[in-house]
Amino acid sequence: MSKFKNTFRIETSRLKEWDYSSPWWYYVTINTKDHIEYFGSVENEKMILNELGKVAEKCWKEIPKHFPNVENDYYIIMPNHIHGIVMLNPSVETPDRASLQNVTLGQIINQFKGSVKRWANKDGFLFFSWQPRFYDRIIRNEKELYSIRNYIVQNPPKWQFEKNNPENIFD
Repeated sequence: MSKFKNTFRIETSRLKEWDYSSPWWYYVTINTKDHIEYFGSVENEKMILNELGKVAEKCWKEIPKHFPNVENDYYIIMPNHIHGIVMLNPSVETPDRASLQNVTLGQIINQFKGSVKRWANKDGFLFFSWQPRFYDRIIRNEKELYSIRNYIVQNPPKWQFEKNNPENIFD
């Protein structure tokens, strides 16, 4: 473990040999700071979004507007985290932008998190905050894609059983 400003820090979980601007399917989990339930609640095995949860969903759906080479797949906004699958496509040329070939998964998630945080600050959710990092997985094949999609769909029904399980919390 390396030190930064004389304190230990966690090394990145990203694959050093992988180019995260590569066209591929990525599974992402983004947590709220301290796993506080900011986005709503699960009732009768369904996620009920509050105002901030609806903004997070809107910002998630708008990712392809800001990054035309990105497609959203399955996603779920949960009370204290978000699971989503994003697909980076090959370079796209647009009349008003240069090639978007070099946009990385990290830049996409950073922009998403910043958009939600800016709205929260502006609209009275001053205590809202994200964890500094996010979890990602490069989806290896169609079987894994299917399995992750199923996990996303099953997240609200399993919430009561799994919400406090430390194995399900990615820091």
